[in-house]
Amino acid sequence: MGLYDIAAVLTTLAALFSYLNHRYIRFPSAIGLMALSLAFSLILLGLGKAGIFLFDGQARALLAELNFYDTLMHGMLGFLLFAGALHVNFDDLLHRKWIISLLATFGVLLSTLLVGGMTWLCLHLLGLDLPLLYCLLFGALISPTDPIAVLGIMKKIGAPKELETTITGESLFNDGMGVVIFLSLFALLQAGGTPDYGEIGKILLIEVGGGVLFGAALGSCCYYFLKQVDQYQVEVLLTLATVVGGYRLAEVLHVSAPLAIVVAGLLVGNHGRHFGMSPMTRRHLDTFWELIDEILNAVLFVLIGLEILIIPHDNRYLVAAALLIPTVLFARLISVGGAVGLLAGFKRPFQRGTVVILTWAGLRGGISVALALSLPAGPERAAILTITYSIMVFSILVQGLTVGRLVKRFMVTDS
Repeated sequence: MGLYDIAAVLTTLAALFSYLNHRYIRFPSAIGLMALSLAFSLILLGLGKAGIFLFDGQARALLAELNFYDTLMHGMLGFLLFAGALHVNFDDLLHRKWIISLLATFGVLLSTLLVGGMTWLCLHLLGLDLPLLYCLLFGALISPTDPIAVLGIMKKIGAPKELETTITGESLFNDGMGVVIFLSLFALLQAGGTPDYGEIGKILLIEVGGGVLFGAALGSCCYYFLKQVDQYQVEVLLTLATVVGGYRLAEVLHVSAPLAIVVAGLLVGNHGRHFGMSPMTRRHLDTFWELIDEILNAVLFVLIGLEILIIPHDNRYLVAAALLIPTVLFARLISVGGAVGLLAGFKRPFQRGTVVILTWAGLRGGISVALALSLPAGPERAAILTITYSIMVFSILVQGLTVGRLVKRFMVTDS
């Protein structure tokens, strides 16, 4: 099956599920699409096992050929991050810079250590011994909140502006940080587990610092070109080249491509929007990137739902996932509470319920699954992949559907 055939199948399913969700279910788009895709996949599995309909084999072959990790991390992610960052107000982000910075750095690192340690203990008690380094890798891939899942939901729940900015800003930046920590631990795994703290620190510094600096240069370069022309077709093409070329160049330079694109998107969406574009260009640019965002989100969440077809179905891993869901939430609570408590000590005010809402709004998504799929084949990968997928499904379907009510509850209480 060729690339065009795969794109045709995914686009058709995305369109069909979008219609069904909008017409009958009315869940937030990302949640509805994943729920329908997941139900569709489970039906395929059930019919296949009953010998009634054997299309599940072809579906598995399609997913294996597509390679979810490459599709997301080296394809869709740059577009989705840029589209999300493009509409974030830089002044609002600066106003919440301390909490966002802490959550995206200290919070992810602390959560990685907590989840890794508690996962090792939990699996040991279940008789599913997993090396500590693999447990820490699981902690790194499950700790960042997914900007793709969070941004779509935050648009619809009517959260207070400061809370929305904090959640959105954190989800944009901690994604890049989580990937860097994961890659550092993965390099340690490939080196035989012998820690070289100097090398790990070097990787972190180059990936994170280099990503931010490269993103700033990339956004500035795009802004310069935007100022030189006043034709929306050319200007839209310039932003598209910034994402496609910039993301790939960041990978070649071995700096964090996700962080680079977020920074570039913030600069283009704020400085470039106000000083480098005419009103007509702004309208066309917004329409173009909103459309890209909606289409890719639709395809991505359909793809996430279909991934259950290739996830190992082992009841032991499902039991472990059920135990680790509260573990991951507890680690998120501790990391968020620590960051908020630290800043509260410097008399920085937070609304009541901030810790609870930030904890519950920390959704996991496709990036966690993609990183799990990148691990080398073996029993460790099978365990981590099944647990990660289960936590991601709980996160999006349960937390995603209830976070709006949680926000409204505190808003009503405070009003």
